[in-house]
Amino acid sequence: VQLVESGGGLVQAGGSLRLSCAASGRAFSRYAMGWFRRAPGKAREFVAAINYSGDTTYYTESVKGRFTISRDGAKNTVDLQMNSVKPEDTAVYYCAARTTRSTLYYYTAENDYYDWGQGIQVTVSS
Repeated sequence: VQLVESGGGLVQAGGSLRLSCAASGRAFSRYAMGWFRRAPGKAREFVAAINYSGDTTYYTESVKGRFTISRDGAKNTVDLQMNSVKPEDTAVYYCAARTTRSTLYYYTAENDYYDWGQGIQVTVSS
């Protein structure tokens, strides 16, 4: 599946931003999805994940209560709503996908994912 992120940009600390990832290809509903980010000088890290039915989500501790991952099967998109952003959220954000046979599973490791978007910059100013 091909993934294209949108919605990034510059936002002030405390503000909100919504990232969207559009997927092309068949059987999007069978893909578990995730968001990762790479901050300057750091390794890419997991941010959020959602199972293919969309009823189970998981977040890294630093974004819990601030970020929300969701998916729209009709539009073949997965979004990341980012609220109360902080300067430390500044990073390139990546959308990732993998097929799965189980509605139960979400995935948090980079190596679990097969397909990646090109990434989109999010900059939070203090």
